[in-house]
Amino acid sequence: MTKQMPTIMVVEDETLLLQAITKKLKLSGMDVLSCSSGQQAVDYLSSLDTLPDAVWLDYYLKDMNGLAFMQQLKATPAWQNIPVIVVSNSASPDKVSNMLALGARKYILKAEYRLDEIIGMIRSFIADNTDDVGRAPGGQAPMPPLPAPIMPSSDDSNPLISPQA
Repeated sequence: MTKQMPTIMVVEDETLLLQAITKKLKLSGMDVLSCSSGQQAVDYLSSLDTLPDAVWLDYYLKDMNGLAFMQQLKATPAWQNIPVIVVSNSASPDKVSNMLALGARKYILKAEYRLDEIIGMIRSFIADNTDDVGRAPGGQAPMPPLPAPIMPSSDDSNPLISPQA
């Protein structure tokens, strides 16, 4: 039996950034639902049989801001438990606290993290959100863990590693 890849909905109105995020997520072993507006994302969610495992949400969208999107997400019972990570270019304390109060798992500034780090956060949110039977909120199999990094050994018997002086 083949496990399904987790699905991430990316809501980003900057086309080049949306394409870059989509490509990087796919290379990281995830399916991606790319949405260039908040309304497109809401319409997409309404039509899906299986919900995404997480949402990557840009706060500033052309048609609505992240607060309006989160309000729509939380007003629909079936969507309330989808983990949302807000990724923005700015973050006032009020904006961050409002988004977290509506259920966003994390609010981060784009300039403070590399794309790989944000993807790692999304992996963690999905892993933390799997239920007792091992299924993610969208009904898909949980994401396999990343392989452990290979750490150098301090063992002198390893011919590839020279002993430290």
